[in-house]
Amino acid sequence: MKKIILGVLILGSSLAFAQHKEITVNDIWKYYRFYASGISGLKSMNDGVHYTTLKSMKNGNAIVKHTYASGEVIGTLAESKDLSKLVGKEVAIGGYQFSADESQILIATETESIYRHSTKSVYYVYNIENKRFTKLNDEKVRYATFSPKGNKVAYVLNNNLFVYDLENGETTTVTNDGKKNHIINGGLDWVYEEEFSFARGFYWSAEGDYIAYYKFDETNVPEFSMDVYGMGLYPEQDVFKYPKAGEENSKVEVWVYQLNEKKNIQVLKDAEYEYIPRLKWTKNNESLCVYSMNRLQNHLQLHKVNATDGSSSIWYEEKDEAYVEISDDIRFLNDGSFIWTSDMSGFNHIYHIDKNGKVKRQVTKGEWDVTSFYGINERKGMLYYQSAEVHPTERNVYSISIKGKGKKNLTPAKGTTSAAFSKSFDYFFSTFSNVSTPTQVDLLDASGKVVREIKKNERTQQALSTYGATTKEFISFKTASDVELNAWMIKPGDFDENKKYPLFMYVYGGPGSQMVTNSYDGFNGMWFQMLAQKGYIVVAVDNRGTGARGRDFKKVTYNDLGKYEVIDQIESAKYLGSLPYIDENRIGIWGWSYGGYMSSNCIFRDDVFKAAIAVAPVTNWKFYDSIYTERYNGLPQDNDAGYEDNSPINHVSGLKGKYLLVHGSADDNVHVQNTMRLVEALVQANKQFDLFIYPDKNHGIFGGNTRVHLYNKMTDFILENL
Repeated sequence: MKKIILGVLILGSSLAFAQHKEITVNDIWKYYRFYASGISGLKSMNDGVHYTTLKSMKNGNAIVKHTYASGEVIGTLAESKDLSKLVGKEVAIGGYQFSADESQILIATETESIYRHSTKSVYYVYNIENKRFTKLNDEKVRYATFSPKGNKVAYVLNNNLFVYDLENGETTTVTNDGKKNHIINGGLDWVYEEEFSFARGFYWSAEGDYIAYYKFDETNVPEFSMDVYGMGLYPEQDVFKYPKAGEENSKVEVWVYQLNEKKNIQVLKDAEYEYIPRLKWTKNNESLCVYSMNRLQNHLQLHKVNATDGSSSIWYEEKDEAYVEISDDIRFLNDGSFIWTSDMSGFNHIYHIDKNGKVKRQVTKGEWDVTSFYGINERKGMLYYQSAEVHPTERNVYSISIKGKGKKNLTPAKGTTSAAFSKSFDYFFSTFSNVSTPTQVDLLDASGKVVREIKKNERTQQALSTYGATTKEFISFKTASDVELNAWMIKPGDFDENKKYPLFMYVYGGPGSQMVTNSYDGFNGMWFQMLAQKGYIVVAVDNRGTGARGRDFKKVTYNDLGKYEVIDQIESAKYLGSLPYIDENRIGIWGWSYGGYMSSNCIFRDDVFKAAIAVAPVTNWKFYDSIYTERYNGLPQDNDAGYEDNSPINHVSGLKGKYLLVHGSADDNVHVQNTMRLVEALVQANKQFDLFIYPDKNHGIFGGNTRVHLYNKMTDFILENL
């Protein structure tokens, strides 16, 4: 086995280490001393010359207008204080969107989260010229969206779709059969929202004559219930539809509402599919693109649908021996062709697909992944994207012609850079960080030239200087299975190579994820720095199955979810334990969610780990949702071994070290059922362990002092047991 130093980035020196203040959990999770912010509410305006942001004011907040070239604030478009006067109580502007002509703003207030992506809000339409607010509905509604002409707003209320006419004040009921836990119109069920990563389930056509929308029939989907304890004498029960692996999914249909005819028509009635992961209107007002997939998610079809009569044809399709990932990277061009991303070459790249659905050209090529696609300046024929071309731990922003020529790295700085382009693609905001640099935002032109600095997060930089932080090294090594893995390592500031230190490993490890990146982390990253101050070496390793290293590295875990990932983490721990400065008898591991699944499996399956913490872990993939689990592990009916062999529940007899298990009782994602079933298995195996349940907390386990309490508990566990 070999070890390769890829790069060392130093935040503070060991000479100055003793002079720095000690980091505490309160500094990280209560006072947010190391938090680095970006730009709030950024939106590019139509002219490509101006943009808007949400700015905090003395009495609330406001939508302000800037020029790209100078950053000068040239106007305040709307202020929350005016809205507060209207409604008689203090409210803030949350999300907002412009009408197509930018004469009106749709403002969300009093926003309430539902699940990961979904919210409901009280909405107001603000007319910029006459400074008048119009309330959309007295109730909180979901997903309010302007029509392309700005004269109507569609929204969802009580699982039905409505259209409000701003000119006459009339509301049209598009659907009327919506019912909780049965029928959803214009929204999504829980599993679509969580695993296909969006929430709004309706879309206006290019000219606003049609609305395409989802209809979910959840009637036969099994229900999951959670007790919500609250502050009352009796708890309440939250009951919602949740299809676990192998169980029945919602029946999903696509409908089109024709506004001129006031008629609903169903489309794709004769197509065979299990999932409809996306609906996308083309630039043609009457042409809708519908994605469909089979249950195993290894066959994707794009259907071209005529909104006037519902007729359709297959436009493009893609198959994979494992699974096909879904993204929002598609861009429709004026000539009827489109831009697409796919890993069909072995790495994720950009393709130009002609109007007949045939691959016209692979635009980007190489043994590296495109990690984000930002769009195309069709006038200039230039595409803009982010990739891991330099190294899997790095991200840079590039431009390239649609013909695959003239590729340019617009942000060559070593670290992680993302971009937010103006609508004209003449400018972009570059958000950059690396392990030694908190988030910095600059404005660049399309050639990569810096126009001006926007934000440096000086307060965060000062905090890092005051508290100090230790060396962070990026390394790679080969495991006993001859697999080369990337990792980072944090050593104590007063590190002495002649001493031996306890090792604490951080793991997530799920499909396509990545923990080993050259980027700033003001939360977990600073907790690891705190542990280093207390004398621990902290390491994170990206195992097989993680992202930015191509299709084969990521999809090798298919149908064996948890097998190769756990092997890699165990072999990494043994390799690291062989280093002269690490105490092989004091190695611990920690993870959350998929990481909790990993840390549990690791300590149960090998005694190299002396302590482990699992937060909100999956403990058997049969308990998790259908879309995610079956995508990566197939159906349990067809792959029982892939589920049972890698379930922590079936390996509890191997526990020899100290184990802390944590869960939120109101976790709608990874249900506390996972932990309770694991607890029973541990008890029956007569294994001692520590358990902590956070009442009424969801998968994020936050709110009030919750995070402070959790991280203090984990810190104490580490200090006592490792």
